[in-house]
Amino acid sequence: MLLFLDFDGVLHPDAVYLRRGRAELRAEGQLFMWAHYLQAVVEEADVQIVLSTSWARHLGYQRARKALPEPVSRLVVGATWHSAMRKAGSDHRTLWDLQTRYEQIQSYLGRLRGPVEWLAVDDDDVGWPEEKRSRLIHTDSNLGLSCADAREQLRERLNLRY
Repeated sequence: MLLFLDFDGVLHPDAVYLRRGRAELRAEGQLFMWAHYLQAVVEEADVQIVLSTSWARHLGYQRARKALPEPVSRLVVGATWHSAMRKAGSDHRTLWDLQTRYEQIQSYLGRLRGPVEWLAVDDDDVGWPEEKRSRLIHTDSNLGLSCADAREQLRERLNLRY
């Protein structure tokens, strides 16, 4: 099972800003303060994680992956953003920047060799078709996985195995 993982609004509040190349949380708490909740859920499941976060775009895949706690980061197998998507020598917006999170995930899935089981956990539900919403664990931007209901939905859907 692939789990598409956003960071902001999932693993900490959606109040993160880039300052001098570093992520800074401008809310109470600390970055990744809810990552242990994710760790507890994914340890029970056969899951691989794909980063579907702007962190991979702005900080790079390796830095984004390494920002996660080790038990979670070792499950990361890819990202919806890839540096090859950037035009050489350009910081201009790309198609990826213009896509909804759902479209970014669909683009990633389209690059795979065949169909796979997947879920996404994200606070951004813009553009999700109604028939695909069961694949989204939609978190509150301020609560993320600190919300027991969100964790239970994730646990249940991982066990359902789409």
